[in-house]
Amino acid sequence: LFLEKRLKALFYGAAGVGKSTAAASFPRPYFIDTERGIENDQYVNLLKKNGGAVFQTSDFNELMIEVKALLTEKHEYKTLVIDPLTTLYNDLLDKSALKNGTDFGRHYSDANKQIKHLLNLLLRLDMNVIITSHAKNEYGQNMSVLGQTFDCYKKLDYLFDLVFEIQKRGKDRVGLIKKSRIEAFPDTESFPFSYAEIAKRYGKDVLERDAVAQELADEAQVKELVRLIDLIKVPEEVSQKWLDKSSSEKWEEMPKDAIQKCIDHLKSKIQGE
Repeated sequence: LFLEKRLKALFYGAAGVGKSTAAASFPRPYFIDTERGIENDQYVNLLKKNGGAVFQTSDFNELMIEVKALLTEKHEYKTLVIDPLTTLYNDLLDKSALKNGTDFGRHYSDANKQIKHLLNLLLRLDMNVIITSHAKNEYGQNMSVLGQTFDCYKKLDYLFDLVFEIQKRGKDRVGLIKKSRIEAFPDTESFPFSYAEIAKRYGKDVLERDAVAQELADEAQVKELVRLIDLIKVPEEVSQKWLDKSSSEKWEEMPKDAIQKCIDHLKSKIQGE
């Protein structure tokens, strides 16, 4: 029995442990390289072998454009890799600090809001999603080092069914399972880290099936829903609930069938009255 749900995983670890290599080994990766870390021949050849492509950017808005295109357009890619997200998150924090200042952590709330928007779209994406992150020390009482954690948006791990810390032991790579919602990956276990091992446990056919594009709300649907909401005076918390349920930031981002259900629901309310 294979899982139907796409793999959504976070890889973190020290520099040079093989996060990028592991991510590039997945089927048909669309590799968003935020640090120009994948220009060496070994990566280029690996991506070519796996039918992948590279897009280089350190700009968050450019990343969002790519993710929306992968969500809504037909393409042959099966895995989205963002390597690492740390760079883009730091870029967001810097821009937000310039715009809002850093008093009371203002720059964090603005940057985190944008990261949440990205994560919502990644949840809907019918592709394997692998995000890599730099690692940093995790501290306990009296500043004792407990181990390593990811160096990025604090709640990043909430999105993922799987979080792996990657370590190098001699010539081997090991994945420590830091968080798991998947039975085949028991919490706190370690395993030989490779695409082959992950595919064996997760289900190769799920990882390698084609992506299905999502059709988003059209202009007429958005206009009609806004008109009905206005007409019936739908409370803001209700309309927000609809957006949250479909992991959308605004009506234009809603899946076509989801927005139609909202329209039909409001029309039936009017007819009922």
